[in-house]
Amino acid sequence: MAEQGTGQAVADVIGRTLAELGIGHVFGVVGSGNFHLTNALIRHGVPFTAARHEGGAATMADAYARMSGRPAVVTTHQGCGLTNAATGIGEAAKSRTPLIVLTADTAGAAVRSNFRIDQDALARSLGAVPERIHSPAGAVADTVRAWRTAVNERRTVVLSVPLDVQAAPAPAGSGPAPVPTPPPAPRVRPEPDAVAALAAALRRARRPVFVAGRGARGAGPEIAALAEKAGALLATSAVANGLFEGSDWNLGISGGFSSPLTAELIAGADLIVGWGCTLNMWTMRHGALIGPEATVVQVDVEEPALGANRPIDLGVLGDSALTAADVLAALPQRPAVNYRTLETGRRIAAEARWQQVPVQDISTADRIDPRLLTIELDRLLPGQRIVSIDSGNFMGYPSTHLRVPDEFGFCFTQAFQSVGLGLATAIGAAAARPDRLPVLGTGDGGFLMGISELETAVRLRLPLVVIIYNDAAYGAEVHHFGAAGSDPGDTVPMDTVPMDTVTFPDTDLAAVARGYGADGVTVRSVADLAPVQDWLDGPRTAPLVIDAKIASDGGAWWLAEAFKGH
Repeated sequence: MAEQGTGQAVADVIGRTLAELGIGHVFGVVGSGNFHLTNALIRHGVPFTAARHEGGAATMADAYARMSGRPAVVTTHQGCGLTNAATGIGEAAKSRTPLIVLTADTAGAAVRSNFRIDQDALARSLGAVPERIHSPAGAVADTVRAWRTAVNERRTVVLSVPLDVQAAPAPAGSGPAPVPTPPPAPRVRPEPDAVAALAAALRRARRPVFVAGRGARGAGPEIAALAEKAGALLATSAVANGLFEGSDWNLGISGGFSSPLTAELIAGADLIVGWGCTLNMWTMRHGALIGPEATVVQVDVEEPALGANRPIDLGVLGDSALTAADVLAALPQRPAVNYRTLETGRRIAAEARWQQVPVQDISTADRIDPRLLTIELDRLLPGQRIVSIDSGNFMGYPSTHLRVPDEFGFCFTQAFQSVGLGLATAIGAAAARPDRLPVLGTGDGGFLMGISELETAVRLRLPLVVIIYNDAAYGAEVHHFGAAGSDPGDTVPMDTVPMDTVTFPDTDLAAVARGYGADGVTVRSVADLAPVQDWLDGPRTAPLVIDAKIASDGGAWWLAEAFKGH
């Protein structure tokens, strides 16, 4: 035992190892099981945010990692703490967010513990990678392996640390010695034949469109340079929104959120190239944005992703930036005929943004048109913002009508399509980019689901603007599964289902917010937004919650498209 007398417990070694590897932030709810692990991270310099619920903590860590480019940690108690975080972990895993869930686990001998669950099986069921600290002697190696999997493979890793291993003394040699830094993952360079095939497709094309996804968020300049030479228009999936902001040839988001002109130009393409984008049903509107004569090319670093969602004519296995650079070098000159005509440029400048699409005001005496609301807020709020989006019928309005400065200005935690992640998403995004005004678009249902984290935002004194699109209902179910939207496959006619299952009494959410210590304002008309400017002009030491009573849109256009696939 004398040889093991380092004076450190294994929990401290794990915290030091993660800190030295470069963890950017830790979020969590501290219980007896993860108390020492969390304190070790803090002691070694990792900033910590205490959430009010483990589900919120997981989503905060997910949003932080997406918006900062640095891995984050969410830390939980064993058993129930981990199950509370399951939805946030599932979202991160499905989005391939580099994230470590540092969770306690029961001791091996505690076979009758009420906290005992199969944590590894739970992690696998969510799409995460299970890892664990097996022994004091392997604590550093196990932690480095979990880190390497998270960062190099872009995976969410659940790292379980049994209580008896946490408390054990660290072996000699695991003390202050530097932690070995694992090498970065090698970037995948495309094969020359694939580069030549894509260059040939670009030479033949007359109306090429590039659609960049999550996997291309680090390749914006290279893709834009190739688009310039090839005469291609630029678009993104929702999660990569903002990547080409500032380009005269930027169409914005491809898919359900596309403006009418954007949809027209993408559907008119004779070549569509997906960069780090799986061209799924959301991004391609179930294939409606792919014209009958269009050639489809997909570039991705993972072979199973190629053609996973739809038939493609060419799959290129390669890093988006390296592929774009190699194809640029192989493309001899800009095609004489391309999509970048004077007329197309004029139309993009005049029609491509949703703010430019004429609005027929549906406001009533006591409810505001959600489009007018969002357009006015877009005008009022500073341009250096980071917009987060909850899930629901409303979500198209902040996604389409609030501009963002770049790809680090839009946080879209929607892979799992869970309602209620919005507040936590906004808090994690704000931690990643404190230089920008955090803005959240949420519905009344999602806001109330995650409302415990409003206290977190108040405690942190975040200058967070929360826009609640309040229709006193779960709007998607009201509009898209009511009588008019009945699914012919339903055995029970939808018009016999009472709507009071998804509609609720109107709630004064501004008053609720004030009870938490936030500022709150109720909005029924554009004139009611005057207090927003007062808040912007003030110290911004508490979140501002805008309880916007919105008029019925009859069912969001983008969600009607989405439900075609159900």
